[in-house]
Amino acid sequence: MNSPFLEAFAGTNETIPVWFMRQAGRYLPEYQAIKAAHSLETMFKTPDLAAEITCQPIDILGVDAAILFADILTLPGAMGFKIGFDDRKGPVIDTHFKMKDVHDHEEIGHITETIKQVKNKLTRNIPLIGFAGSPFTVLSFLIEGGSSVGYKKLFKYMKAETDAFHQLMEILTINTIRYLQQQIKAGADVVQLFDTCAGILSQEDFKDLVLPYVQRIFAALKVPSIYFVRNTAHLLSLLDLVNSDFLSVDHTVNLGTPATLNQIQKGVQGNLFNGNLYLDYPQLEKEVEKILLGGSQHQRYIFNLSHGVFPDVEVDKLKFVVDKVHEFKKIKV
Repeated sequence: MNSPFLEAFAGTNETIPVWFMRQAGRYLPEYQAIKAAHSLETMFKTPDLAAEITCQPIDILGVDAAILFADILTLPGAMGFKIGFDDRKGPVIDTHFKMKDVHDHEEIGHITETIKQVKNKLTRNIPLIGFAGSPFTVLSFLIEGGSSVGYKKLFKYMKAETDAFHQLMEILTINTIRYLQQQIKAGADVVQLFDTCAGILSQEDFKDLVLPYVQRIFAALKVPSIYFVRNTAHLLSLLDLVNSDFLSVDHTVNLGTPATLNQIQKGVQGNLFNGNLYLDYPQLEKEVEKILLGGSQHQRYIFNLSHGVFPDVEVDKLKFVVDKVHEFKKIKV
């Protein structure tokens, strides 16, 4: 496959590839038209719809990779948790733990079928990114019963029920590996593990409670891989120990600086602050160029955001960013 995105994993790309977290979603009128007729659960579980949504940003934005339209809570849903989606509150979860292993791939067969349909729709040079939520981030949602600001229930469980916490992390790790391997078998070219919540931890807690599990996950995968952590800066030295090919960082990290270059030896993805998509075009261009100048100092680099696209971002702003990234002349390190 002649793909700048895949070539970036070897550092042989001539142009810098770009895609956006949450690029398949709410900011697109084409997505909203589907959402007007279907519930979110229906969209996730109907391969025809999920495949169409996955592919929408490719022609609209001109990005260099597609990412599967799914949710990080798809796996725990298959493991027995009752999970609903509220348009205002986000996921709502029954916090009674009745966790089961996913042995029967039919439980998440809609993911397999979606990936197969996406691969049939994509042009030959556009790879597909599969993904999962990390065990820690998924467990954070399960314990809190949804999204959280203070993570009070999570911290209490971590500290007071440490053995039980590790047992749950073990179960989630085993099943995350199975889930990602199924996506790879179905046709995913790259996988990204989202650890949105891990940045709330101290270095010590991350090293004890998260690092061993994500290392096992990436060791089990045989395709190019990316690890995303939000609130990244204080964990950089530990994150470089994760055996993913790339580390996706948020805006708390200054790309291309000596401190960052010394702490990250793997490939880097990121990290335009997603709030900067509200800037006017001249200011946005300056911010994009700043990120490109820093990111291109790394031997392997993919342009992305600090987190996901907000639902009210103008589509033309994202197209503008894609064009500016593709116009940039890669610096030979």
